[in-house]
Amino acid sequence: MTREEFVFSIGFQGESAIIDGKAKKENGKLTTVQLVEKGLFRAAFCSALFAGSQDEMKIVVDSYNRQSGSSLDGIDGMKKLLGVYTVPDGIKKISVIK
Repeated sequence: MTREEFVFSIGFQGESAIIDGKAKKENGKLTTVQLVEKGLFRAAFCSALFAGSQDEMKIVVDSYNRQSGSSLDGIDGMKKLLGVYTVPDGIKKISVIK
């Protein structure tokens, strides 16, 4: 699974991932910070998670809290909010919805 596929995934079932093809095409090359600037917090958090960057994850959480008026409790709070905890292993099939 590539970074862009993970960042714009909308669901997983077994060994399959479903990808938002339009969002991937429009925003797939953006950095984590650029995704945050566009308000694409889930995509930005997935980007940071894929990179394994605690600093980028903290940037996403802090920006989300500032823009939404929330007070998520750090990276674990964002993981719970988004339901995204890790990059899944064993994905063998990618389905793109256009």
